[in-house]
Amino acid sequence: MEDNYPYRVVAWWTSGRTGLAKCISAPNAIHFAAPHQFGGLEGRWTPEDLLLGAIASCFTTTFRALSEYSRFEYADLEVEVEGTIRKVESGYSFIGIAISPKLTIPNEEGRDLALRLLHKAEQLCLVSRALSVPKTFEPRLQVSRAVPIA
Repeated sequence: MEDNYPYRVVAWWTSGRTGLAKCISAPNAIHFAAPHQFGGLEGRWTPEDLLLGAIASCFTTTFRALSEYSRFEYADLEVEVEGTIRKVESGYSFIGIAISPKLTIPNEEGRDLALRLLHKAEQLCLVSRALSVPKTFEPRLQVSRAVPIA
């Protein structure tokens, strides 16, 4: 089993007020825009939505893996993730993210294990943990040398 698992997403601004993001693990690109409050188009995923969606989906898949490993059966899991953005001195920033899982279990006897697994999923979710990881920034510039079309 490998030690490193690279993931890559490429995003580009297509035109006007929308962009596309694509990865190699999914066949469809995602259309995104800035939030409507910041002049973006309605009806599109925003970077903020995608971040919260990544946290929710990571929590869900992490919990599923933990419950499978523990042979814990549950009826349903719904994970709501809400983030709040506020204008601060340096610009806009998330000031809080709340993860609210709602787990339906078949009987009362599973309550303690259910709570332990929910807490463990929150601790192990790779996306939540990635928010505090050091990032590198490597800008590249390209000068276009337009060739006149005859």
